[in-house]
Amino acid sequence: MTDHERERRIDALLDRQAITDLVHAYANAADRHDHDKMRALYHPDAIDDHGHFARGPAMDFIDKLPEIQRAMAILHHNVTTVNIKLDGDRAEGEIYILAMHQVRAEDRLFDVLIGGRYFDRYERRDGVWKFSYRAIVADWCWPSDPSAIDLSHPFLEGAHIGCPGPDDPSYGFFDRFRRGER
Repeated sequence: MTDHERERRIDALLDRQAITDLVHAYANAADRHDHDKMRALYHPDAIDDHGHFARGPAMDFIDKLPEIQRAMAILHHNVTTVNIKLDGDRAEGEIYILAMHQVRAEDRLFDVLIGGRYFDRYERRDGVWKFSYRAIVADWCWPSDPSAIDLSHPFLEGAHIGCPGPDDPSYGFFDRFRRGER
């Protein structure tokens, strides 16, 4: 392998890692309801297609998140398979996810577990990879009404319990992960 080829391959690994970090930061921002962090992940002219929740400018989608997330007692996005194709300062990704939602509806809670994918386009601008386009694709859905989640189960006794927003235990534990930061 030539030095040039080695450098090209290292650059590609660094680009893939930066995009993978972006994808993981999105899951964290969504689950913690951290809208400032979410804004930092998209280019200002990016598009987001979240089905009936919002289709269009990503910043409009993020503006709607407080309303959308108000009913979410639990959001838990799990990134599984990550497929990324690089092309200079542009890239595409097919990102598999499992997304758990516990939803408040009037006098009850219900669960929706979704298996799906994100179809992403990324662009590197000023040296930083961000989303230029993101669409959710649902492959399956497993609803449970009423909710099957039991955070009072004895198995969880004494455990820290996560929650959306700034009261999540992660903000008191970590020194380097700050709300609103990528």
